Amino acid sequence: MTSSAALSRATLRTLQRASGDLAAASVAEMEARLPWFRRMPADQRAGVLLLIQNGVAGFVSWLHDPQQAIRLTAEAFRSAPKDISRWVSLRQTVELVRIALELFEQQLPQLAENEAERALLSEGVLRYGREIAFSAATSYAAAAEARGAWDARLEALVVDGIVRGDAEESLLSRATALGWDPAAEATVLVGNPPSDDPPAVVFEVRSRAARISRPVLLSVQGSRLVVVLSGETERGESLVRISDAFGPGPVVAGPTVTSLAEAHRSASDALSGLRAVVGWPAAPRPVRSLDLLPERALAGDPEAEWQLVDRVARPLEEAGGSMLETVDAFLEVGGVLEACARKLFVHPNTVRYRLKRATELTGRNANDPRDALVLRIALSVGRLARARGLW
Repeated sequence: MTSSAALSRATLRTLQRASGDLAAASVAEMEARLPWFRRMPADQRAGVLLLIQNGVAGFVSWLHDPQQAIRLTAEAFRSAPKDISRWVSLRQTVELVRIALELFEQQLPQLAENEAERALLSEGVLRYGREIAFSAATSYAAAAEARGAWDARLEALVVDGIVRGDAEESLLSRATALGWDPAAEATVLVGNPPSDDPPAVVFEVRSRAARISRPVLLSVQGSRLVVVLSGETERGESLVRISDAFGPGPVVAGPTVTSLAEAHRSASDALSGLRAVVGWPAAPRPVRSLDLLPERALAGDPEAEWQLVDRVARPLEEAGGSMLETVDAFLEVGGVLEACARKLFVHPNTVRYRLKRATELTGRNANDPRDALVLRIALSVGRLARARGLW
C-alpha cells in the first residue's frame, strides 16, 4: 500500500461503521473455534473484545496514515486490560490474532467499492497483521520482564522473612505466589555468593537446582548467599550439588525441617554455623549445622548448648549404669581402653559395651576424634548448665 488516498472516503467511512460488527464477529468466531476461549469468564472475554475493537480502530486509522502503524498497534495493546497476559498466554494470543485476521481477510474486501480497493485492503490486512504480531510479542516480552523483576523481589522478601522468622501466614502466601509447595521439606544453606553479579548468581543456583529437579528460593544478602532447598536431604547428594553453586569458602546447611513454615529454624542454625565454622578448619563442604554444635556453643549460641545437653549429656545421664562416668573417664585417659578400665576398676569388655551403648544413645563414637570432641564439649556444657540451674 503506497498511499491512503487509494481508498475512497466512502470506503473509509464504511470501514469505520463496520468496525464494531467486525470485532463482534471475530469474538463469535473465536468462541466457535476455541474451546478454551469459551471457558473464559465473561469479563475476560470482554477484555479480549476490547482489544480487538482497538485493533480494528487502529487498522482504520492506519489506513489514513500507514506511517503510524507501530505507534497505533502498540497503543492498542497498552489500552487492553493490564492483567490480560496473565490469563491469555502468548500462544493463545497468536491463535486469537490469526482468527481475527482470517475474518478480516474474508470480510474487509467486501466493503470496498471496486477491485483495486479490495486488493489494497487485502494487502493492508497482511501488513497490519504483521505489525500486530510484533506488537503482541513486544507486549508479552515486557510483561514477562516485569513479572520476572517482581518475582525476584518477592522471592527476596520470602527468604528475608525466613531469616528473620516472620509470621507464618505472610511468608506462606508469598511463597505460594512463587509456586513453592509450602508443605514440602525445606533446608537452608548459607555461604559466599560465587560472584558480585546477582543475575549470574541466580542463574548459577537455578541451573544446578534444575539439574536435580529441586525447587529453590534464594537471596543475595550483601556478601552472603542464602538458598532454601525443597525436598529431603537425607542422602546429602542434593546438598553437595547445590553447594557447588556457592563461591569459595564454607557452606553450612541447617537441619531439614518438615515445611517452609519451620524454615526459620533451619536458617537460624545455618547462620549460627556459618559464624562458628571458622573454628573447624577441616569442616567438610557443605557441613551440617548439627555437626558444628561444639563450635557454635563456644561462640555463645544458646541453641547449640541446649542441643548438646539434649542430644548428648542428658541421654548419657538418664541411661544410668555409670554410662556418663565411663564416657568421661575414657575421654580423660585419651581414649585408651585398658587405662579407662583400670581407672574404673572394671573389665575392658565392660568399657567396650558401655561405649557401644553410648554411641547408640548419642550417635557419637568416642573412638572418633571429632565425635570425642563433641562428647567432651557436651559434657562440659551439661555441667555448666546444671550449675546454673538450667538442667
